[in-house]
Amino acid sequence: MLQHITLHLARCPEFPEGSSERGYEFVAPLNASAHLDVEEWKHNRAQCRVRRFWPGESDRHGRLVHLGGGQGGTWAVRYGGQDSSEGETGVRLSTHCFAEGEYVSIRDDEGHAHTFKIARLRPLKATQQQVVHR
Repeated sequence: MLQHITLHLARCPEFPEGSSERGYEFVAPLNASAHLDVEEWKHNRAQCRVRRFWPGESDRHGRLVHLGGGQGGTWAVRYGGQDSSEGETGVRLSTHCFAEGEYVSIRDDEGHAHTFKIARLRPLKATQQQVVHR
């Protein structure tokens, strides 16, 4: 089932309390065990949109992609055109259970991994086509 997921930057040296002003909103398919679902993604990839929000920077809009290879493959965020490799890579996202309060890591385009807390998770309504833009 497609889910609308909100991630907030988790506690780190720069932000000891974390930051709800830094994070991602995205639509992703989750299976019954709350893991990313490759088969559903293949059928709904157009709806798997991402918005990265960070103070002092323009929001970045992209798409959630699955790159084959290895066990579970790699999930990534791609910005730009269809063939663009500009983006960020999830760290073992295929193994994570997506539930509120859990943590996931995303490697930015400079190679630094940041940990995010899953702040909100809700089913995507059938009428919604992409992440709500602020």
